[in-house]
Amino acid sequence: MAQVELIMPKMGESVAEATIIKWLKEEGDTIDMEESVLEIATDKVDSEVPSPSEGVLVKKLFGEDEVVKVGDPIAIIETEGGASENGAAPAAETKTEAPKSEPAVAEVQQMVTAAQEQTEDIPRNSNGRFYSPLVRNIAKEEGVAVSELDSIEGSGAEGRVTKKDILNYIENRGSGAPASAPAPSAAPATKPAAQPQAAKPAPQPAPVSIGADDEIIEMDRMRRKIADHMVMSKANSPHVTSFVEADVTNIWNWRKKVKGEFMKREGENITFTPIFIEAIVKAIKDFPMINVSVDGNNIIKKKHINIGMAAALPSGNLIVPVIHDADQFNLVGLTKKVNDLANRARNNALKPDDIQGGTYTVTNVGTFGNVLGTPIINQPQVAIMATGSINKKPAVIETPEGDFIGIRYKMFLSHSYDHRVVDGALGGMFVKRVADYLEAFDPNRDF
Repeated sequence: MAQVELIMPKMGESVAEATIIKWLKEEGDTIDMEESVLEIATDKVDSEVPSPSEGVLVKKLFGEDEVVKVGDPIAIIETEGGASENGAAPAAETKTEAPKSEPAVAEVQQMVTAAQEQTEDIPRNSNGRFYSPLVRNIAKEEGVAVSELDSIEGSGAEGRVTKKDILNYIENRGSGAPASAPAPSAAPATKPAAQPQAAKPAPQPAPVSIGADDEIIEMDRMRRKIADHMVMSKANSPHVTSFVEADVTNIWNWRKKVKGEFMKREGENITFTPIFIEAIVKAIKDFPMINVSVDGNNIIKKKHINIGMAAALPSGNLIVPVIHDADQFNLVGLTKKVNDLANRARNNALKPDDIQGGTYTVTNVGTFGNVLGTPIINQPQVAIMATGSINKKPAVIETPEGDFIGIRYKMFLSHSYDHRVVDGALGGMFVKRVADYLEAFDPNRDF
C-alpha cells in the first residue's frame, strides 16, 4: 500500500486559503480517481476538490468550517500502489510497504502538530468545544487564555467560536487580567468582564419582535458574506449617486432588427448588457480616474479595465463575475463573455478567478422592471452603475425643421461613486458620457 496526500488546490492568483464547508467522504470510504472528496469555499465561490488517485480515505486532517492554506495537505488517501512488482512473496512485500506508509502519515501529523504548537497551550478541543487554527493563533497573539476561550459565546456551527467572535471579545474585554481563578476577590473583576459579553449585540439594530406564526430563516454562508461586504462598503465609502436619462431608441431598434441574424451567425442571444458595457468601457477610457481603488491615502489607478456584471442566482443571492480586459473585446466578444458568465453563474460553475480583479461594476436593475436604483459600491472599486428598465415615453425631438413630440425608448442610468476620490463633477460627467455613447449608437452598424 502507498499513501497520497490530498492537497488544498490553488484556486486563483489572489486566493491564499479556503474554508472546508462539507466533507463528501468519510474516513474508510473508497474513492475513485477524480471523485469529489469535499466542498470548499473561497469568498463567494464554492468548489469541490477531486481525489488525485483511486483508494481509501484513511485520515482527514481538518474538519468542516476550518480554514486551510493553499498547498497544505487536507487528507490522506491510501492507494493500491506499491504492491509487489516482481511477483515474489507478495505478503512479504506488503509487510515491507507498511512501514513506508507510516512515515508519510507521521510527516503530515508532524506538520499539523507543528502548526498546533504555534498556539502554545491552546488545544484544538477544550471542554468539548473545537477551536480552529485561526482562532487559536489569534488567542495566542492577543494573550487570551483557554479559560477565556471557553467562556466566549460561539456563533459558528455547533457553537464554535469564529474569528468574529474572538475579535469582538478582544475588542470589548477589559484591560484587567482574565478571571481564571474563582477567588472571592476576583468577583468585582468578573463583572466588568461579563459586561462586554452582554454588550456584544449592541451594534445590531433594535430587537426584532417575532410572532408565533413568523418563520425564522437563517442566512446561508453566501448571504452572510454579501451582508458583511455591503455594510463594509457603506462604512468605508461616502456614497453619492448621480442620475441621467438616456434615449436608447437607436439601440432598441437595432437589436430588434439584428437579434435573429445574430443568433443564426453567432449562436448567441444578444442582450442589452454587452451594449451597455461597451459604452461604459469607452467612458472609462475618457475618464480613467473612475477606474481606481483607494489604499489608505493613496489612489491606485488601474491599468486594466475589468468590468464586473452583477448576476442574480436562483437562490436569490448575488454574485459578480468579471469580464477581464473588457476593452479588448468587440461587441460580439462581449456578448459571448456576458452569456458565458451569466450561464455559469446560474449553474454554480464559476471559478474563483471569474470573480476576481474587477475594477468597475454594472448592475442591470431594469431586468426586474426597476426604473432606477442606488447601488452599493463593490469594494475595493470606487464606482458602480445601475441600468434601469427601458420604457417608451413621449419626448421632444429636435430637428432642423423644428421641434416635435415623438415616442422614444428611454432609460435611467444611476451612478454611485466614492466621494473620497470621485467628486460630483467627475462622477456626473462620467455617467453623462455613458449616456452620450448610448444615444450616439449607430443604427446601421454591423455586429
